[in-house]
Amino acid sequence: MKAIKVLGTGCPKCHKLSDNTVQAAQRLGVEFELEKITDVMKFADFGVMMTPALIVDGKVIVQGRAPSVDELEKLLA
Repeated sequence: MKAIKVLGTGCPKCHKLSDNTVQAAQRLGVEFELEKITDVMKFADFGVMMTPALIVDGKVIVQGRAPSVDELEKLLA
């Protein structure tokens, strides 16, 4: 099971990243647990300086943008 975290303040880009990530994981048939982190003070714990950000299994995959579902499929595979 993949541990997926979406870091963001709740802006439209953050929601888009979250939605696209869920779609990509479901397309791949990946079991995952999604956690949304909106506390700005916790972003630094992950070394994230730009949001939205995507963390998969403790590794920063994306920062500062919301990739397409197709791109996220490649990143999650």
